Amino acid sequence: MAKELYALGEHPPLGEVPAKMHAWLVREDRFGEPLQAWKQEVVDVPAIAEDEVLVYVMAAGVNYNNVWAGLGVPVNVIAARNKAGEPEPFHIGGSDASGIVYKVGKAVTNVKVGDEVVVHCGTWDRDDPQAQDGKDPMYANSFRIWGYETNYGSFAQFTRVQDHQCLPKPRHLTWEAASAYMLVGATAYRMLHGWDEHAIQKDDVVLIWGGAGGLGSMAIQIARAQGAIPIAVVSSDDKIDYVKSLGAVGAINRSRFTHWGMLPHWKDQVGYAKWLKGVREFGKAIWDVLGEKKNPKLVFEHPGESTIPTSIFVTETGGMVVICAGTTGYNATVDLRYLWMRQKRLQGSHFANDVQAKGVNDLVIEGKVDPCLSRTFTYEGLPEAHQLMFANQHPHGNMAILVGAKELGTGISAPLSAREEVSAVKLPIHTPEEFYAQPRVALSYEGTAAFAKDATKVRDILHAGVITCTPAMPVDEVARLLVDYGIHAVVVLGSDGGAEGVVSQTDVVLARQGRTKEQIAGMTAASIMSPSLLTCRLDDSVTDVVTLMTSKGVHRLVVADERNGRKVPIGVVSMTDVIRGMIGAPSDSSKCLCRDAN
Repeated sequence: MAKELYALGEHPPLGEVPAKMHAWLVREDRFGEPLQAWKQEVVDVPAIAEDEVLVYVMAAGVNYNNVWAGLGVPVNVIAARNKAGEPEPFHIGGSDASGIVYKVGKAVTNVKVGDEVVVHCGTWDRDDPQAQDGKDPMYANSFRIWGYETNYGSFAQFTRVQDHQCLPKPRHLTWEAASAYMLVGATAYRMLHGWDEHAIQKDDVVLIWGGAGGLGSMAIQIARAQGAIPIAVVSSDDKIDYVKSLGAVGAINRSRFTHWGMLPHWKDQVGYAKWLKGVREFGKAIWDVLGEKKNPKLVFEHPGESTIPTSIFVTETGGMVVICAGTTGYNATVDLRYLWMRQKRLQGSHFANDVQAKGVNDLVIEGKVDPCLSRTFTYEGLPEAHQLMFANQHPHGNMAILVGAKELGTGISAPLSAREEVSAVKLPIHTPEEFYAQPRVALSYEGTAAFAKDATKVRDILHAGVITCTPAMPVDEVARLLVDYGIHAVVVLGSDGGAEGVVSQTDVVLARQGRTKEQIAGMTAASIMSPSLLTCRLDDSVTDVVTLMTSKGVHRLVVADERNGRKVPIGVVSMTDVIRGMIGAPSDSSKCLCRDAN
C-alpha cells in the first residue's frame, strides 16, 4: 500500500505517487520579504491533465520571479489565478527544475515514467491558435511562466508541467547543476538567435550587459558557441577573469563611466554634449577591447533605463538592441535620430519557445554551455536563497535548491563526451551595489561646440533648510507637512541624521490608490518613500544641476553635505531658483524652513 506522504529525500518507488507532498508555499496573509513569505507546508499532490506530466523534483533553480511572488508585487499571482477560476489560496513557486518523470497523461508521447528531465518554464494552451501550425507560442494569449504565473512549481516534491516543457537532462551534470540554467539560458538563446536577420552569426561582435550574472554568463557562452565575439560589461575588475573564462574576448568596467541614466534633453546643449562625450568614451572602450574600430552587431540588454541610450548609440548601423528586462528602471529614453537614420532595431524579448529551449539544452549536453552554478542550498535554505536575491547579495551566476536529492554531487550518469567543456572560474558572493518643436536631424560627429562658461554655483541660488520626517512618521502626518508648508516633498532622515529617501506628493497620492483610509493610516514614510534621493552639493555648478534635473525629469534637488559618509540635507534647489537666478531675483529662502524631524 502506498504511503500518504514521503519524507524529503525519501524517494517513492518509481511511478508511485503519494497523496501528499512537502512544499514551500506563499499565502496572501504573509506577503513580504522572502524570509517572511515562504513557509513549509504539506499539501495534496496535484492531479494532471492528459497532456501533462508529474515530475519528482530532485533540484530547483532560483530566480527573481519568486521574490516577486512572495512580495505580492508587481502582481498578486494568487489573486490573479483565483480570479481566473483556480481555487488554491496559495502559490508553490519554482521556474527551473531537474527531476524524474513519475506519471504522464494519456496524450503524452515524448517522455515516459523514469525519464530524467530538465524543465523549461514556458506554458501555453495547446488549443491556442497561436500555438498551432508552426506559429510562435510565445505570442499566444495563453502563454504563462510555469512556477510564477502558474501554480505547482518546482519548490515541492512533485511538480505539474506540460509535456513539451520536458527536455532530456544532460547526463554529465549533477541534479543541482541541471536545475539551474534553463530559464536564463533559454531566455538568452532567444535573444541571440530568435530575431531573423539579426540572429548572431560567426564573427559578429556582441556586447553583453551584466556579463557575470545569470543571464550574461549564458549569453557569453551561447555567443561563443556560434563563433561570435562577445564583449562583457561588468561592474568591477574582479569579474573580468570570470567572464573571460566563459569566452568573452574582453570586458568593460562600467563603473569607470558616469554618463548613465536617461538622456539629457536634446535642447540642453551643454548636458547633451557632456553625455555624448561619455558615450563616445564607452564606444572607444569597445574598440580598445577588439583592437579595431568595429561596433556591436547586437547588444544584449536587460538593465534598461540607465543603459538603453548608450546601447542604441554604440550599436552598428543596421544592428539590434534586444532587451528582456529593466533592472534599473522602465522609462528608457532613445535619441530617435540614431535609431531611424542608422536603421537600428530595438527589440523586446521574453523567455523562449520549445525550439529555443531545446537549442540551449543541446549546447549544455554538448558541453558548450556550463550552467554557471555558483551556490546550492539545502531544501530548508530556500527562503535564505531568495532573501539574498532580494537584498542583491546573491552570488553571480545561478543558484539551486536541493529537493529530492539528498546531497550535493549526485545525478551524474555519464561523463561529458565533448572536449570543449566550459570551465568557469568561481566568484565570491558580491556586495551591493512630449515634444512640439521639430528636432534637428543632423548627426555631425565632427568638432566640439564652444559653450559660454557659467560660474554660478548651487550655493548662490538655493533655498536654505529642508522639511524632514522620520521613517516611522505616519503617512497622514507627512501629507499634513506637505500641505502646511506648501512644499512638494519631505526628506526622510535616519537616526544618524543622514538622508534615507524622499516622500513626494506623488508618493503620497499613489499610497491612497486602491487602499482604504484604515490601510493608509497604518502606512509610514518608510513604506512609501523613494529611496533613490537625487542630491547635489553647494559647489556644484548650476549648469550641471540643470542637466541632472532635466535628464531625470525632476524639478528640484536636495542639496546635501557629506559628513562622515552621510548625506546630510541642508537645502533645496529648484527650477524656480534657476529662473530667479537668471533674472537676478533674490532667493526666496523664507519659504523653506527647518523643522525638527521628531
